[in-house]
Amino acid sequence: MTAMIVRSSVARVTYVIQSAISGLVSNGFKVICCFALLCPLVANGQDSTKTKQKPKLHIGGALRFNYNNSSWKKEQVKRGGDFGYDVFRINADASWKNLSLHAEYRFYSKDFGGAMLKEGYVTWHFNDSTRIDIGLTQVPFGNLPYNSHSWFFNLPYYVGKEDDYDMGIKFERTSNRWKYQLAFFKNAEELNFGDDTPTDPGRYSYDVAGRNKEVNQGNARAEYFLNANNSIGASVMAGGLYNIPTREMGSHYAAAIHANLNFRKWNLKLQSMYYQYNVADSAQYKDAIDMAAYGASYQVAANAFIHTASVSYTHPVKWGPISALTFYNDYSYMDKQVAGFQDSQMNVLGCMITAGPVVTYIDWAAGKNHSWLGPVWNEAFAAGTPGEKWHSRFNINIGYYF
Repeated sequence: MTAMIVRSSVARVTYVIQSAISGLVSNGFKVICCFALLCPLVANGQDSTKTKQKPKLHIGGALRFNYNNSSWKKEQVKRGGDFGYDVFRINADASWKNLSLHAEYRFYSKDFGGAMLKEGYVTWHFNDSTRIDIGLTQVPFGNLPYNSHSWFFNLPYYVGKEDDYDMGIKFERTSNRWKYQLAFFKNAEELNFGDDTPTDPGRYSYDVAGRNKEVNQGNARAEYFLNANNSIGASVMAGGLYNIPTREMGSHYAAAIHANLNFRKWNLKLQSMYYQYNVADSAQYKDAIDMAAYGASYQVAANAFIHTASVSYTHPVKWGPISALTFYNDYSYMDKQVAGFQDSQMNVLGCMITAGPVVTYIDWAAGKNHSWLGPVWNEAFAAGTPGEKWHSRFNINIGYYF
């Protein structure tokens, strides 16, 4: 009963937000884009009498390797696990006057999606507290920049609600103890500009794929800082869901409350969220949708609550090059609101070892009805398996960051 009341309240609020967003999409996005593009021209005219500034550029990146031993892979267990290449990435940061650029390009193996742009956007800094990003930028939703501490993230990541990046424009302002973020995303990163082309799975963050595509999404996020180290906040999003077979528009929305709390060497991240996808398709496709990343897709329940609790403790040390050990436990629960679907759970117990530019994650990740942590791939986050047991994966990720 409580879940039904909460969902009904969230639905009413997000319906109003979605209606407002859809009414502003056609004209509002054009106005914001024109404003963002004209601001640098006006500023340059005002600065014409000043000394010319030279552009600055910094190139960085990382090389990571990964070891894993998964309980459900019997032959891998016999071999004692596998150790291999994870990712090589290049980061570029450039700036000129009040403009800046940030981009990150990743090179995974072919089976994990190959080469992909994780993020890339141009920023216009009005001042130290106000900015606009245009491009493939992080979606302002939930605890930022991450709602977790481990290499695996939390369940929201696997349904496109943590460390997600889409194509659009984002406004951010910090005022006193508040941070506000408003954004409009035309779509997820588009790799194939066809007429009825499905979303390409070769991407970093999870997006709707298969028969549907995310379009015209609006986001609003507010965060209140209790002090310099503690904050609470709320996030909402609403947008369209274009169905390729019927060529009709559905909808989707989500809402979350979240907190990021610190006390001495401890950190606690809490979040509760609800999401819903309403597809404009035949009845047989309404209970689950396809989502894709890393070169493959799977199904996800069309609506669910997800609750997460993540705690960490950082202990400084002086062991040769090692300067800190961060111990953590990230737990998340997916309460699916579709009759007959089995809920999903995830828990990651681990430690991050910091040694200068080398960062190592040692994780024991366990999952129940989890596509990445179990033998069932396509249906685990959707219908799931009745009576499914927990499966685990011991994982070590070693990265040199430069």
